[in-house]
Amino acid sequence: MSHYFDESPVAGHRAGRVELTVAGRSLALATDAGVFAAGQLDPGTAALLDTVADPPATGDLLDLGCGYGPIALSMAVRASDATVWAVDVNERARDLTRANAAAAGLANVSVAHPDEVPRDIRFAELWSNPPIRIGKEALHELLRRWLPRVDGSAYLVVQKHLGSDSLQRWLTDEGWPCEKVRSRKAFRVLRARCTG
Repeated sequence: MSHYFDESPVAGHRAGRVELTVAGRSLALATDAGVFAAGQLDPGTAALLDTVADPPATGDLLDLGCGYGPIALSMAVRASDATVWAVDVNERARDLTRANAAAAGLANVSVAHPDEVPRDIRFAELWSNPPIRIGKEALHELLRRWLPRVDGSAYLVVQKHLGSDSLQRWLTDEGWPCEKVRSRKAFRVLRARCTG
């Protein structure tokens, strides 16, 4: 069985398209089977994009678990002078994000496997619909890897029934003070304050 967090999805291809409007600009994003929320804009992602103000105008920004790229491309449109790192373990997701950024003419998106991101890069902000279904231990390991590299806020959207409240507590206990900035239906948008 193929999961969106697999490095090389085995699911057969099923191309799709998602329309996204960002800052008055329409983006047509290609999707495919084997990536997160293929064929739709995930409601959690929509809640995050509707909640968070524009990211810092310059510097390096991070979309952790980029999927086919709706968060990364939104950041890139809203902060055209910043470099947006779209990071995902899923090869198909990275290919889609790369193609979607090129089709949109967004040269400020850098797509990478987590191990390809230079270690010395610091991020002014992180936005993510994190891969909750990898399990709590793996998620905590993922966040411990990336949050120390953030010199600002990390915005995470999590379904309430998938542990948003416990994740908020864990982040605070780990030294990243965290608050809920929005509740939208079953989703919580969290902001963790990171000092890098």
